[in-house]
Amino acid sequence: MNVFVNITLDRQDQKDLQNFEQAVRRIPEVMECYLMTGDYDYLVRVVVADTADFERVHSQHLTRLPGVIRVHSSFALRTIQKILRLPCASRAGVRKAMKY
Repeated sequence: MNVFVNITLDRQDQKDLQNFEQAVRRIPEVMECYLMTGDYDYLVRVVVADTADFERVHSQHLTRLPGVIRVHSSFALRTIQKILRLPCASRAGVRKAMKY
């Protein structure tokens, strides 16, 4: 299961951001993590086996990350589209696909 987690920190100074980012990298279930603009500070994609597994990750890891004051989670019901190639336009305007 994919779970998208919005995380808000109590402070956003550079040291707080670094501490959070170092800690989140150590959680094996975290597949992606983005520093965001807007209503929350980070968007994290977590992959778990089921809701009980997410409850474990939530209580043992996400809520214990440094500086976290709010965790808001959304479960993906199904994947509509997932593209693994990034489309890029060359200088000549020809579209290329770039694998990442």
